[in-house]
Amino acid sequence: MDADFDPALDKPREECGVFGMYSPHALDLAWLTYLGIFALQHRGQEAAGMCVSDGDKFHVEKDLGLVTQVFDERRLERVRLPNARVSIGHVRYSTTGSNLRFNAQPLTTRTNKGILGLAHNGNFVNAREVRNQMLMEGALFATTNDSEVMLNLIARESHMDLVEATAGAMQQLKGGYACVLMSRTALIGFRDPNGVRPLVIGQRDDGAYVIASEPCALYTVGARLLRDVLPGELVWVDENGLHSLMVHPAAPTPCAFEWIYFARSDGELDGVDTYASRIRMGMQLAREHPVEADVVVPVPDSGIGAAIGYARESGLPFDYGLSKNPYAGRTFIAPTQEARDLKVRMKLSPTSAVRGKRVILVDDSIVRGTTSSLIVNLLRDAGATEVHFRVSSPPIKHPCFYGIDTAARKELVASTHSLEQIRQLIGADTLAFISERGLAEAVSGPGLCLACFNGEYPAGTPLLNDVDKLALEV
Repeated sequence: MDADFDPALDKPREECGVFGMYSPHALDLAWLTYLGIFALQHRGQEAAGMCVSDGDKFHVEKDLGLVTQVFDERRLERVRLPNARVSIGHVRYSTTGSNLRFNAQPLTTRTNKGILGLAHNGNFVNAREVRNQMLMEGALFATTNDSEVMLNLIARESHMDLVEATAGAMQQLKGGYACVLMSRTALIGFRDPNGVRPLVIGQRDDGAYVIASEPCALYTVGARLLRDVLPGELVWVDENGLHSLMVHPAAPTPCAFEWIYFARSDGELDGVDTYASRIRMGMQLAREHPVEADVVVPVPDSGIGAAIGYARESGLPFDYGLSKNPYAGRTFIAPTQEARDLKVRMKLSPTSAVRGKRVILVDDSIVRGTTSSLIVNLLRDAGATEVHFRVSSPPIKHPCFYGIDTAARKELVASTHSLEQIRQLIGADTLAFISERGLAEAVSGPGLCLACFNGEYPAGTPLLNDVDKLALEV
């Protein structure tokens, strides 16, 4: 186990959340952007930043840390502009590029189109090849993340306007991505042709437009959801309003984990209600894998929706058999196995609801299995007579190349163990996962990216060298 692995977060982790606003009149965009990226904090907890422009000045602030740590009142005041019209914001969890301050976003650069700022969610699978080609042609890079490749591609097209240059960059880069880009006078949003990463558009009653990763960021700043940015679409907002250009034909296969785990439950993506889909996952799981038991218990908070659905379909009572400490955040790295075990106990503790009961424990995923085994032991120590583990995602067997940190393949327990071996490893009486077909039916929206389950990558894969290939095959 890696020394910096936090077992209390034994989940796939999203890379980033992006947010942008354009207002036809002056607003306190620094404060509104702060609220927007705070609403997206669940999508990235390592770095936060924002850019704000009033059409002339262009202010940038970013650093490592949570939104509330990076933007104290002093720092927020530095990025405030009294006549601000355009802003973007970003929260980051590093997958491509290490967790260093110079990799924090938004990224900015000076071009013949003026200063540009970019906030990016996802990964470009061909970024390495494009970057190497650009280096051969004399390009300079200040960071190690693939977002700068997109920004450089846009900047180098000096003969094109900003929209044309962005569309051209979209045609050169492949993968799963959703981005917001700003100049001093315009806001742009664009999404990969498979729509792997989410992006939505909203509008406030005062006419200001918002483009963000999830609807929760819209609601937080008083905007209503208009629609999703379509897969392959580029949208932009300027003094003449909202505009759209289809750069690629849409071939929607959004990431299934948005509905399983990543997205907040208080919104919808691509026309599919997140909370309702999690309920349906639990109901489908109960139909596929029933078991005699006394109570259905979620792993909080990620398993709550599916556990409610399982209880409804099975007719069994739902109860909170695990209590989550709301103040136990990511405060330290546990250096030993004993410390890691204690950290899980700091976050979760069993309640009397499981004493003397046959428990169905519902969670959204099992990545390495370490946390799952600890939770099963917690329930047994609290008096559960049986623990039946049910999972609302299929087994994760393959790495993600589109902006999710799923761990190396050799660390994915389902890629190296049979179902029975995993059951023995976590100590459950029975173990079952939802089927891929059942998951697709539960989401009941567009086609889904299921690459981490079946290894079929709809938006392409990186050109791997021998070292990369060996790591994936181990």
